Amino acid sequence: MNRDLLMSDAAYFRISYEINPYMDKSCQPDVAAAVAEHTAISAAHRAAGRRVRRMESAPECPDMVYTANAAFVSDQRAVLGDPPAARLEEIPYFRSWLKENGFEVLDAPYSFSGQGDALACGRLLLAGYGRRTDQRMHGFLADLFGHEVVPLHTVSDQWYDVDLAVAVIDEDTLGYYPGALDDPSRGRLADLGLELIEVESAEAHAFALNLVSDGDTVTMTRGAPRFAATLRERGLTVVELNTSELRKGGGGVRCTALTLDNQTTSGSGR
Repeated sequence: MNRDLLMSDAAYFRISYEINPYMDKSCQPDVAAAVAEHTAISAAHRAAGRRVRRMESAPECPDMVYTANAAFVSDQRAVLGDPPAARLEEIPYFRSWLKENGFEVLDAPYSFSGQGDALACGRLLLAGYGRRTDQRMHGFLADLFGHEVVPLHTVSDQWYDVDLAVAVIDEDTLGYYPGALDDPSRGRLADLGLELIEVESAEAHAFALNLVSDGDTVTMTRGAPRFAATLRERGLTVVELNTSELRKGGGGVRCTALTLDNQTTSGSGR
C-alpha cells in the first residue's frame, strides 16, 4: 500500500483564506522553507521505494500542495473531492491529470474531503464525516469500491479530516488519538480486531498521525518521539521530517500525497 503516490508542489503555497483552525493569514509560511520540506518528503518516499508522480500546482490554488484532498482512488477509479468553496478551483486540474493518466474519474455527489476522510485499510475504509465530508458519501464509496466502511466522527474542527486523528500503519495496525474521536467512533475502532496504537495528545496535536506507511517504512513528521519509538519497536523503518511550514496550512506528510494504488479485496467494486 502507498507505493504509488501523486504529489504536487509548494511553489504557490500561502495562507489566502482560513478554512481550518491552523490557518492564519497573519502568519504566512516561508515559501522557500515549505518547498524544501515538500522536496524532502518526496525524496523520502522515493528512498523508500515508492513511485512519486508529480503535477504542477496552479498560482490560484495555494492549497494544491495538499493533494490528498483531491480524490479517493482505488482500482484505477477516482472519486474527486468536493472541498470547501475556497479550494474548488483545484478540482479541474486534478480531474484532468487523473483522466490523462488512465483513471476513471467520478464526481462526488456530496461534500467530500477526498482521501483526507477516506483511509483504506485492506477491506476496510476508515471514513470521516461531519466536518468536510457528508456521511452520505459512505454508502456511495461502499457501493462503488466494495470496502466495508467504518464511520468515524471527530470531536472538533481541529480534526477537520480523519487523517489527522487516525493513521493506517498496515492492514492489521492503526495509530490513533482517542481524544479526537467521539465515543461511538472509538467503539467502532475497538471492534475491528486490529492492533490499535494510542498516540498521546501532544504528539497527535503535532500531526504525528498524518503519516504515510507502506507497512515497512513510515514517513512522518518530526516532533513525535514516543510514537516514532513505538513504531521502531515493531520493526518498522521510521523517517521523521520537518513539516513546520506546511503545517501552517493545516497539513502534514499524509496531506501532501494522494495514494493511487489502493485496492479492494476483490480488486473490483460490488
